[in-house]
Amino acid sequence: MADVIDYKVYGDDMQMVEIELDPKEGVRAEAGMMMYMEDGIEMQTGTGGGLFSGFKRMITGESFFITTFMNNSSQKSRVGFAAPYPGKIVPLDLDKLGGAFLCQKDSFLCAAKGIDIEVAFTKRLGAGLFGGEGFILQKLSGDGMAFIHSGGTIIEKTLAAGETLRVDTGCLVGFSTSVDYDIQFIGGFKNALFGGEGIFLTRVTGPGLVYLQTLPFSRMADRIAAAAGGTRNEGGTKVKAENIIGSFLGND
Repeated sequence: MADVIDYKVYGDDMQMVEIELDPKEGVRAEAGMMMYMEDGIEMQTGTGGGLFSGFKRMITGESFFITTFMNNSSQKSRVGFAAPYPGKIVPLDLDKLGGAFLCQKDSFLCAAKGIDIEVAFTKRLGAGLFGGEGFILQKLSGDGMAFIHSGGTIIEKTLAAGETLRVDTGCLVGFSTSVDYDIQFIGGFKNALFGGEGIFLTRVTGPGLVYLQTLPFSRMADRIAAAAGGTRNEGGTKVKAENIIGSFLGND
């Protein structure tokens, strides 16, 4: 059973979530997501389910480790987690979502101790090889709170049974396990060559809840790099595209 945690989301477009932990309560997060922690919070880093779980995350581009933040004091204490780029934080009560939720591999932020975090694969390997971000999903399982992050604005869709939505793969944040998910080829030489949206779309079919994001990080990075042409002249000095992206995100 997952720990029952209290939380508060701060900010608008650069959000963070503060988790309040009672004594002996904990919260789990991907490595590098923690912003601050008060006295009494201790970090316990592990693979989150054995070496195999760690290796599965590593080969999909995620961190090998999951960090648990435990309140080992005798009073309430707080820990904060910040979203990695502009967007919205979405609280998920897994108990009200059937005990599980699927999300894009880079959208998971943190979850109450007791929530299982594992890599889930799509049904067809071929779809994953050509579908970009849509191949690898994370499955959050349990009966407590989890938090995911979207880029830009979050759009919530509730699909009826049999209702279908075709989505740019990167714009899909997560969905209920009741939603059927597949990769669909757009077709047509001109679509593939000149469409600008890629030649594959994600097809989701209800019933269930679907979250979409208006600005996937991959799209923002591609547009900045394309506009910069790889480098940009700034006062007679060439500036690489990755430096422009870093400046935009506030990195040194």
